[in-house]
Amino acid sequence: MEIDWGIFATEFARTFTFWWVIIPAIFLGLIVGAIPGFSAANTIIILLPLTLAMDPEVGLIFMVALYASSRLGAGIPAILVNIPGTAGAAATPLDGYPMTRNGRAQQALAISFVSSVFGGLFTTLIALAALPWLSQVAYYLHSVEMIVIMIFGISLIATIAAKDTLKGLIAGFFGLMIGYIGADVVYETPRGTFGFLELYDKVPLIPALVGLFAISEAFAVLEGESILNKRGQAAIQKAGWGETIEGVKEALSRWWHIVWTSLIGLVIGVVPGAGAAIASFVAYQQSKTFSKTPELYGTGHIEGLVAPESANNGVTSGTLIPLLVIGVPGGATAAIMAVVLTYHGITVGPDLFLNQPHLAYGPFTAMAVTYGLMILTILPLARYMSRITVVSTVYMAPIIISFTLVGAFVPRAYVFDMYLALVFGIIGYIARKTGYHVAAILIGVILGPLLEQYFLRALRISQGDLMVVFSSTIGNILWVLLVISLFVPAFAEWRRKRRKAVEGGYDVEGC
Repeated sequence: MEIDWGIFATEFARTFTFWWVIIPAIFLGLIVGAIPGFSAANTIIILLPLTLAMDPEVGLIFMVALYASSRLGAGIPAILVNIPGTAGAAATPLDGYPMTRNGRAQQALAISFVSSVFGGLFTTLIALAALPWLSQVAYYLHSVEMIVIMIFGISLIATIAAKDTLKGLIAGFFGLMIGYIGADVVYETPRGTFGFLELYDKVPLIPALVGLFAISEAFAVLEGESILNKRGQAAIQKAGWGETIEGVKEALSRWWHIVWTSLIGLVIGVVPGAGAAIASFVAYQQSKTFSKTPELYGTGHIEGLVAPESANNGVTSGTLIPLLVIGVPGGATAAIMAVVLTYHGITVGPDLFLNQPHLAYGPFTAMAVTYGLMILTILPLARYMSRITVVSTVYMAPIIISFTLVGAFVPRAYVFDMYLALVFGIIGYIARKTGYHVAAILIGVILGPLLEQYFLRALRISQGDLMVVFSSTIGNILWVLLVISLFVPAFAEWRRKRRKAVEGGYDVEGC
C-alpha cells in the first residue's frame, strides 16, 4: 500500500468543514468518558440508528471524535475523585489523585489534557505517515509476544510492591485469582463462580474497577470533611488561572516523555484486542523503571501522570489501523465502526485507500483535528472542574456511590453487577485500611485473564510445548528487555546509594 502524500492536505482541509459534527461529539465524549461504566463503544451502540442514517463519512467522523474525546474524559474523574472512567484510565489515579489531595487538581487536569492531546495528536500523525509499516505490526505480534507484553504490565505489581513487597505481591496475586474466576477459555469449565451464572463470563471489569477505586474511596473520604488534606485545602483557595498555565508548562517541559510513552500506546493499539489498559500500565511501569526519581511515583509525580495519559490516547489511532488496512477491528469501538461501514456497503482493506481515500484517511485526519479542537475546548475548563474537590464529603460520597452503581449496571444491565461493585468496594476499603494497594489488585483483575488467554492459545498452537514462549525472535528480544527493565530499578538504587556513600566519605575527609 503506497501513501498518496498529496491527499493529506486536502483531507485535513475537508475535515475542518465538519466542525459542526466534531465539536458536539467532543463534548458528548467528554461526558461519556467521565461517567464510570459508560464508554465510546456502548454510547455509539445506543446512537447506532443515528450513525447508520448519516452519510458514511459524517458517521465515521462523529464516531472517531466521540472515541478520542471519551478517552481523554476518562481521566477527569480518575484525577479528581479517584474513579477511572474506563479501564484505560486505571493507572491515572496512581499519581493524579495524590496531586488532587495536595490541592493541585487544576495542574493535574491541565497536565492530563496536554499529555492526552499531544500524545493522541502525535501518534495520529505518525499513524498517517507510517500506515504501511504499522499495519504489519499485528502480523508480527502473536500470542507469544503478547504474553511478554502482558508480563510487562503485570510486573507493575512488583514495582508497586517496592515499599512493602509482601503486601504488594499478596494484593497482586489476589487480583490474579479474581481475574481467573469464570469459565476457562478452553473447556468452558466454571472456576470459582460459587454457583453464580453471572460470573461464568468472568468477573465483569467495570464493577471491579469502580468498586476497588470509587466505592472504597467514598467509604474512606467519609471519615473526613474533605477529600483534600490540610495543605490541599489551603492551596485550592488560592488557585487561579496561573495553576492551569503552570500545568501546561510542566507537561510541555516533558515533551519527550509524552512522545515515547504515546508511541508505546500506538504500537500496543495496533494489536487487535490489546487495548488502552495494557498500554497505560506498560507505559507507567516503563516510565517508573527508567526514571531518575522512581521513589516519587505514587506521591503525585508529574511523569507518573503523563505516562498513562499519553499512552492510552496513543492507542486511539492504533486501533483504527488494523480495521482500515486489513479489516480486523482493533477494539470494541473499531468493531462498531466496521458494522457502520458494512451497512453502507463499504469493504475495508487496502482497496479502500485506492477507491475511497476520503474514507480511508478521513478517520485519521478527523482524529487529528479532534485533538486540535479538544485542547481549545477542554483546557479552560480545568479551573472550574477542580472546584469539585471542595464539595463536602457528606454530599460527595453518596454522589460517587450512586453514579458508580449506575455505571456498574450499564454494561451488562445486571442488578447483580451493582451488588458486585459494593463487594469490591468493601474489599478495596479493607485493602486501603490494612496497607494493601488496590491498584495491584486491579492490575491482576484486568491483565490476568488476558495473559491466560494468550498463554493457552500459544500452548494449543504448540501442542502443549511450554518452550513455545521462547520460540519467537521478537518474543525473545522482549524477554531480554523485560529482564533488563526489572533489574534497572535495583541497579539504579545501588548506584544512588553508592554515590551517596562516596559523597559522604568525601565530606568526612573534608572535615
